[in-house]
Amino acid sequence: MAEQELPTPSESVGKRVARARKRRGLTQQGLSQRTNYARSHIAQVEAGHKVATPAFVAAVADALKVEMSELYGQPYRGDTPSTDRVHRSIPDLRRALAWSDLPPELEGPARPLEALAVEVENAKQLRRRAWHVQLGDLLPAVMEELGHHAHETDDPRAWRLLSDAHCAAGELSRRLGYSDLADSMFREAARFASLSRDPHLPLIITWRRALVLMNHGALAAAVRLLERCTERIEEGSPGDVEVSGALHLRAAILAGRLGDASNAWEHFERAAEISARAGRPHLDDYSTYFSPANILIHGAAVATELGDHDEAVRRDAAIPANALNSLARERRAHHLIDMSRVHLDQGRTGQALARLVEAERVAPQMTRYHPSARTVATHLQDRRRILSEDLRGLVARMRL
Repeated sequence: MAEQELPTPSESVGKRVARARKRRGLTQQGLSQRTNYARSHIAQVEAGHKVATPAFVAAVADALKVEMSELYGQPYRGDTPSTDRVHRSIPDLRRALAWSDLPPELEGPARPLEALAVEVENAKQLRRRAWHVQLGDLLPAVMEELGHHAHETDDPRAWRLLSDAHCAAGELSRRLGYSDLADSMFREAARFASLSRDPHLPLIITWRRALVLMNHGALAAAVRLLERCTERIEEGSPGDVEVSGALHLRAAILAGRLGDASNAWEHFERAAEISARAGRPHLDDYSTYFSPANILIHGAAVATELGDHDEAVRRDAAIPANALNSLARERRAHHLIDMSRVHLDQGRTGQALARLVEAERVAPQMTRYHPSARTVATHLQDRRRILSEDLRGLVARMRL
């Protein structure tokens, strides 16, 4: 494979950590005392010799009272209309959000609710494929038209669809690094969910919002909120299995990121038991992707968050190819990105790159804007002057 030189990489997470630390007037030893990481580990991350894992970034963000997105350098903006197009919907989403409390002023008549229900389903499919640009183009008008129906008719179905649309907008905003907008979207989605007469819908919005709280450095609060939600499940009612299982899986990941192995694996086992009792291979009424295959990749993810990379590799190897391929592209790419950082930590740079390249093939827009994917790519780029063609192409598309 041909090898070529690349220009100097963009600023690393380590450099942003060092700048934020100095801004708080802390030494590396001072930051070490506020986290569970040794001064030498912090020094190696700041110098670019160690990868800044999500758990490390979360701990540092909490200690320095900054957002994780700031340390990651999000949002990742482009310099031209073409390279920045994934962000072009953000102003429109903010404007759509401004109409949350009253019927929006539409330029023409709103489409029928049935047509808008189809659009919301299209939005869910775009989210499953991680097509950020197309999702952003679709959502603002749908949100405004659904707002018109909901406020004018007070139809529970309209409120449910409006909540779903705001959730999709919240997920997109979070992935692109707009945590403030994501949090606002989820808060409004929760308000609309309470009007939908579905008792489980507000719980799933907390499930989604927990990732925003994580970005704020509120991991412990996020885990506690998820645990509280599991206590509010109405057993025997529609969606109880999927909602309960999804809540436990997310609590497992966040507890793992906190370093709480006992709680993480307990939540994971609860989710596996719930799935086994369900007797159905796939439950997705709430777009949680709850399935046996999703549980398998969560097992590898919990081990990854806990830093048990040998266990993560073992669990990854045990996932059948057909199970992995059955997952939504969003979930499959996320798993590949997780495993890329596991392989990098263990010094298998070739396998780390291969996983990243595969993740980009599966979900290109998601991979190019995913903080962990960019962190691994930056580290691979920074460790060598001469880059392989695959790595050169990847970092060029990420504009690192």
